[in-house]
Amino acid sequence: MTPSEFQALTGAHNVQLADLETFVARLAEANAVMNLVGPDTIPDVWTRHLWDSAQLLDLAPEARTWADLGAGAGFPGVVLAILLKGRPEAHVWLIDSLGKRCRFLQAVVDELALPATVINSRAEDQALKVDVVTARAVAPMEKLLGYAQPYLQRGAQGLFLKGEKAEAELIEARKVWHFESSLSVSRSDPRGRIVSVRSLRRVHSR
Repeated sequence: MTPSEFQALTGAHNVQLADLETFVARLAEANAVMNLVGPDTIPDVWTRHLWDSAQLLDLAPEARTWADLGAGAGFPGVVLAILLKGRPEAHVWLIDSLGKRCRFLQAVVDELALPATVINSRAEDQALKVDVVTARAVAPMEKLLGYAQPYLQRGAQGLFLKGEKAEAELIEARKVWHFESSLSVSRSDPRGRIVSVRSLRRVHSR
């Protein structure tokens, strides 16, 4: 996918596209010295990472506040912040427990003046009220729902980018959690799935 193809799919305006191109450049620079994404995915970054992230906005078009758990390289959180920039009350919290990743994220947020806050902490220790909680390539669903529980219990919708094992992960997660969920096929990769979750509570053993 080219930047112009991404723009056609998302409706991103030229300023947002320029921000995304700057982000891609900073990612490539940082990835040379620290493992943010697989090096072999950089040539296909617009499909594998940017479009994969941006598609979430179509699933929650009214959402203004997002929490990205295990934000890592900034997918999907930085992409969402760039595309939400300028919308009233839009804000993205980028939460990661590793300091060096947070320093990378903070540098990008500062350079691009994004509506985002970087938090160097464990995701489950935060008490944020947001419209959507999201994560990508963080943990299996059973563990991920534990990280997301505080946000879901405050009314957030969960939108989690998962791979082709999403269905099997949901079966395992239901041994530990009660929740409502639905699956949609990823538009960036037909093997991927987006898991939508609401109404989470732990299964109590007898």
